Amino acid sequence: METKASRRRHLAKTITWRIIASATTFTFVYVVFGDIKAASGIMVAESILKMVLYYFHERAWFRYGSIGRNNDE
Repeated sequence: METKASRRRHLAKTITWRIIASATTFTFVYVVFGDIKAASGIMVAESILKMVLYYFHERAWFRYGSIGRNNDE
């Protein structure tokens, strides 16, 4: 896979996953605390942090991870 294309793919996966995960976090915090402001703040903070961490996790797996790769290609 072309390096530039793989970076775009990893970034797209990061963003779409964060949408799903952030909606889950918001819902959970709102149900537990009943506070939209708190739920929104926590959702934003965890989204930014986890998006950055996930991107670098994906890049590390792409660069160094051989699990699941077909070595014949």
